[in-house]
Amino acid sequence: MAKDDFYATLGVARDASADDLKKAYRKLAMQYHPDKNPGDKKAEKKFKEVSGAYDVLKDDQKRAAYDRFGHDAFEQAGAGGPGGGAGFGGGFASGFADIFDEMFGDFGGGRQAGPGGGGKGQDLRFNMEISLEQAFNGNKTDVRVPSSVACTECKGTGAAGGAQPASCGTCHGHGRVRAQQGFFTVERTCPTCGGHGTVIKTPCSNCGGQGRVHHEKQLSVNIPQGVEDGTRIRLAGEGEAGLRGAPPGDLYIFLSLKPHRLFQRDGADVYCRVPISMATASLGGTIEVPTLEAKLARVTIPEGTPTGHQFRLKNKGMPILRSSARGDMFVQVMVETPVNLTDKQKELLREFEEANSAAQHSPQAHGFFDKIKELWEDLKE
Repeated sequence: MAKDDFYATLGVARDASADDLKKAYRKLAMQYHPDKNPGDKKAEKKFKEVSGAYDVLKDDQKRAAYDRFGHDAFEQAGAGGPGGGAGFGGGFASGFADIFDEMFGDFGGGRQAGPGGGGKGQDLRFNMEISLEQAFNGNKTDVRVPSSVACTECKGTGAAGGAQPASCGTCHGHGRVRAQQGFFTVERTCPTCGGHGTVIKTPCSNCGGQGRVHHEKQLSVNIPQGVEDGTRIRLAGEGEAGLRGAPPGDLYIFLSLKPHRLFQRDGADVYCRVPISMATASLGGTIEVPTLEAKLARVTIPEGTPTGHQFRLKNKGMPILRSSARGDMFVQVMVETPVNLTDKQKELLREFEEANSAAQHSPQAHGFFDKIKELWEDLKE
């Protein structure tokens, strides 16, 4: 028998947003809920269809699979799979519980992990400051991270001697219980086991029943070439250990670059300001500048180079992440005014100034003072 299209079941377009899906489901769930329609088999069937459709479309991965393959994507899911029937783990119960958790909150004090185990370990963040040279070359470095690991005494179970926790007698291992609220059946976290689905009769004395202990881990982190300020590196499974054998979280390394005493970085390009003498700027010459490769690069200065002029050195910048290409290096020359002159040097400069024709040797200054003269004449009129 052909199944109805999930979007048609909810009465929404195929490009409906998550909010539109939720609104449509909430409206239909209220309308066809069995507690509001006691004994009405058609309403109960419609409610299951609506809940099954929403259970698939609210999940981005399931929705993508459905959009591509239709109902065939879930043929092997069985009764408890996407769009299946009732139960604590899926179908209309989980979809309806999501709506009620949002409307009324979780009466048990917060949603927990699935039945049979503790909550997944927390993700951890570690801030690491590296130099520009480290970002250029890439390297491997060791870090020490305060965290928690699985308890070796109980092998992470939380029970003394490594015994397996017993099934909770209140929720029978589901981790959640149901309570009647008017004509609604509200699902909440089991107050006895806290959502774990199991209870520990004799807690481990080493970890106090948590299944994990505090420990400082030493990890080796690979820093790839070309990383930028704010780059995040994920180390899967290196976060905090989960409760009672649950999966650990992840560790995220956030990189920041130290300011460099010579170079400034802009993406893959680097900039360097280099002072040159007035004589070199006027007569021309050659200078050597450092690069991030720990080598010297030669830059030819033409005659009459003004202060602030930039020279581009191709492929002398930063490596581009996950690429063989590199950025460029820009050398900005700054003409330095001579200081601490001897009497002889001062005399030579005076002779040069007296022989200097402003129009020929200092065109910018000549043009500037011409403009001042014109302005002054205008003001006098």
